[in-house]
Order: sequence, then C-alpha cells, then structure tokens
Amino acid sequence: MAVGFTYSVERECPICGEKFQVTKTRSRLIKIKQDSDFCVHYKEFNPYYYDIWVCSHCGYASDEKHFDTLREKEKEKIAQFLKDRKVKIEYKEVRTRGDAINAFKLALYYADLIESPESRKAGLYLKLAWLYREAGEEDSEAGEEAKAKEQEVLIRSLEAYDKALTTERFPIGSMTDTAATYLIGELYRRTGNTEKAVQYLSRVIGEKRSKMEPAIYNLARDLWQDMRKESV
Repeated sequence: MAVGFTYSVERECPICGEKFQVTKTRSRLIKIKQDSDFCVHYKEFNPYYYDIWVCSHCGYASDEKHFDTLREKEKEKIAQFLKDRKVKIEYKEVRTRGDAINAFKLALYYADLIESPESRKAGLYLKLAWLYREAGEEDSEAGEEAKAKEQEVLIRSLEAYDKALTTERFPIGSMTDTAATYLIGELYRRTGNTEKAVQYLSRVIGEKRSKMEPAIYNLARDLWQDMRKESV
C-alpha cells in the first residue's frame, strides 16, 4: 500500500510542454535492511516504484534527477521520435510492481535513444533488477521467471558500470570509482562469475585509498573472504 507514503505534485514535461501529475515519496521511511548491491528494503513500502516520472501526455519517461536536464538536441531527438506517435499513458497515483517495471523499461528506452552516459543506464538497470528480485521473493508462481530476468538485467547493469569506469569521470553523484568497482564485483558474484568477482573485489581491497571508504572496503573484504572460503 502506498497510502501515507506518497503525495502528488504537478510538473511540466520538457518534451511536450504539458502539465502532468507525478507521485513523489515521503522521506520518513523505515529501513529494514540493505542488500550487498545497495538495494534498500523498507517497511510496508517500496519507493523504487516511483523513481521514474512518466508524462501522461506524450509518454516521455526519466528518473526525477534527469527529467529536466535534457540538452536541446536531446529534446529534439525525443520530440522527433514521438512526433507521429500518439502516446497516452494513464497516470496512476498508486503503482503496482508491473507499472514500475514498465516505467523503468520506458526510461531505459529513452536513455538509449539520447545516448545517455553508461553510468546512468547502469543505475536504471540495477533498480529494475531490484524490482525483479522483489517479484522473485514474493511471487511463488512467477518466481523463477522473475529471477531469470533479474540475472539478465544485473548483467546489463554490470556491463554498463564497467564501461562507465573506463570512460567517465568519478565520482558520479555519490558513487566513487571505489564503490563502482566494488559493485561490479558484487554483480559478477550475483550472476555467477566468480573469477571476475574476485578480480574486482581484489582491486578494492588492494587499493590503499579504498580504506578512506571503510563501508565499501569492509563489504569488499567480507565478500572476498566468503568467496575464498566457499572455493576451498
């Protein structure tokens, strides 16, 4: 249930210029736990359902942070794509997991269309994977299919983060290159590539500056040690 956790606000679409409603989440959420790939679980509510804003008039979609940061050539490219398409998307104040998954897929489509940085696409893929993980944990009937989709999307996320690590300047937002290296290693571990996982986690542990981020360093060390024990 989203009642009490969300509120609606009006925004203007940078593509079609129409006013539309978006649902935002309140900040006072109770954190239950955090997965090793940074997915946070909250009590009674999943704020990731509302990370993507979708214009109900033209169908443009993006995460809140990047919704209004388009350059003119990017706006033109999206507008040209939508020019002969009649897209009318129903606004839903309360989203289902299926609504959220579709919103992320739409945001990823536009991110590809305007050739967004790999780091941004990686983040979108990662959160999409978290939605599939939730489905796999909660829906016994569709669990295996959801787990397979999670694995597929995690691989896309790690590939994009790996490209970003060599082509983009870090930190990006709150993510340092140390955190990105750890995350790539963790995603390799989650997708069954132990050799690559050890390679990236070892890089984190081996860098002296990694100790300046003790939370990341400790995560990498603990995972590396666990994997070594499992291989014995």
